[in-house]
Amino acid sequence: MNSFSRSLLRNCYPRPTTTQLSHFHSSAPSFLSKVVATRRLLPDSQARLERQENIDLVQWQGDNTMPRDQLLKDIKGAEALICMLSDKIDKEVLEAAGPQLKLVTTLSVGFDHVDLKTAKEKNIKIGYTPEVLTDATADLAALLTLAAARNMKQGIDAVQNGGWQDWRAAWLCGHQFTGKTLGVVGLGRIGQAVAKRLGAFGIDRLIYWGRTKKEGVDGELVSMDELLKDSDFVLVCCPLTPDTKEMFDYEAFKKMKKNAIFVNISRGGVVKQDDLARALKEKLIAGAGLDVTTPEPLPLDDPLQSLDNCVVLPHIGSATFETRETMCGMMIDNVLAVLEDKAIPYELKR
Repeated sequence: MNSFSRSLLRNCYPRPTTTQLSHFHSSAPSFLSKVVATRRLLPDSQARLERQENIDLVQWQGDNTMPRDQLLKDIKGAEALICMLSDKIDKEVLEAAGPQLKLVTTLSVGFDHVDLKTAKEKNIKIGYTPEVLTDATADLAALLTLAAARNMKQGIDAVQNGGWQDWRAAWLCGHQFTGKTLGVVGLGRIGQAVAKRLGAFGIDRLIYWGRTKKEGVDGELVSMDELLKDSDFVLVCCPLTPDTKEMFDYEAFKKMKKNAIFVNISRGGVVKQDDLARALKEKLIAGAGLDVTTPEPLPLDDPLQSLDNCVVLPHIGSATFETRETMCGMMIDNVLAVLEDKAIPYELKR
């Protein structure tokens, strides 16, 4: 299509103003490739997506998760789906799309919200955003560890609710990092990046548990029991698998030090959450910092919400403008490649 034809196409089929709509559907001719997006992207990536002249973009504009009935309706006839971690892309969705669906690409490294088995049966490629979250997630993990270790939740509450009155020697005392041991469960890129950051605060011993020994890492591979027993800070970075599901239960917390800080940036399902709440209430461990929970969002009446020694964040490990723009760009790269029948650059290999 030459530039004159594209200009004519734009004039004949103008896009409506998206800022005033909760749901956007371009009035494009049927020969364009239909792409469904369950959310708006970050500004630069959104502009790039809207500039694509070979696609019929159907995009949810609301601040909430795209309603399931809307997704099931819009997915019909789509060749590509851009989705979020909060979208459940199961067999029903994949079958509703039809046989022309070529790609599901998600704004995440995790993919447990996508039915991989059905996608494979239907020869649907899965795109994701690997190897770009390390710095953002490691920064947040260090923040959570510091916040939990230094009673940040209690401190903020004291300032805001009148608890800050006079000086007391032991008031809000937490635990520092100098001379302490960090135990990492799943020492991949993120785990190593967090260890490097916390090393600057004085951590002098790194131990880790995983499937294989990490070459070139100044740390020691140990058994899980040894990691739980020796660590002052336990950081969970492993993926959620059948082997790691609920591996942190009450018995695991009982093996940890009384002054231990537990931090989870992996998936909520790695932890038996009621057991964590019990361990925190009973002071089996000193505190916890969580960026992931089960379910998400965490209900307001969940036992963890009322604990002053548990810091919970709303799964924002990758939430920097720099990282999210990069992630959105990777999804668009995947979409454009699959529509041109090329290998997608960020494909989950199964």
